[in-house]
Amino acid sequence: MDNRSLKQFVTLADSLHFGRASEASNVSPSALSRSIARIEQDLGVKLFERNNRSVALTHAGTLFLGYARDALGEWDTIRNTLMEEAAELHGEVSVYCSVTASYSFLFELLTRFRQDFPNVEIKLHTGDPEDAIPRVLAGSEDIAIGAKPTAMNSELAFVPIGVSPLVFIKAVNKETEPPQSSWMASPMILPERGLARQRVDEWFRSQGLQPNIYAQVAGNEAIVSMVSLGFGVGVVPQIVLDNSPLGDTISVLDSRPGLKAYEVGLFAQKKKLGNPLISAFWFLQKNLIK
Repeated sequence: MDNRSLKQFVTLADSLHFGRASEASNVSPSALSRSIARIEQDLGVKLFERNNRSVALTHAGTLFLGYARDALGEWDTIRNTLMEEAAELHGEVSVYCSVTASYSFLFELLTRFRQDFPNVEIKLHTGDPEDAIPRVLAGSEDIAIGAKPTAMNSELAFVPIGVSPLVFIKAVNKETEPPQSSWMASPMILPERGLARQRVDEWFRSQGLQPNIYAQVAGNEAIVSMVSLGFGVGVVPQIVLDNSPLGDTISVLDSRPGLKAYEVGLFAQKKKLGNPLISAFWFLQKNLIK
């Protein structure tokens, strides 16, 4: 049983979804299933109850999850101690963020990091920003960029990068473009999950309205694209609009009261900040924002 198998188990235990866990682990669902089956065979117990609709940890799986997290943590500790004794940092740090965040926030940080730590490799993965925190908690990423949630998990450390308003947007010069006075009744293109969706739902409830949902979309860039084609009104962080090639086809609607802004920053597991590689990346960012 190696660290890779343990990481795959932890990822599946956190997501309870073979598709998402296999994607986060960069393996196929069938390969992930075989890996879990090998662990169960080695232990002689079932770790998951699974059928075509759901995945759930067994009691044995819950007990083993604690062991797996501790084992991975202890491996990081001894590896970090050995690296710390070296004259220069070597190794890799995995970073996860959305495409927008990669060119909005990472350029200065990665440029400076490369100058200070030329022998450390950055493994950059991009995807849905709502997956940032789950991937860090699962241990599949060392650091992620995302929006600070309303309630922070106690296992997470956070350092801010910036603030971005969350805005309603519409298409410019489209026949389907809604009048400013009636846009709230327009078809809505909303995030299918995550912090933005929570805040939109809260906003509509505060207005005593039920949104007319046309589409529920994963990914802010896809929302901007659908809005630009005139399919309805969307909701995205302002920073996505500022960096979008479709920005000149979009206008921001006047929503009062406005949606609560995003506080964007870096996330990492607190216990991993003892890793000199992660610590170097983390505290460089803290120094850059002073």
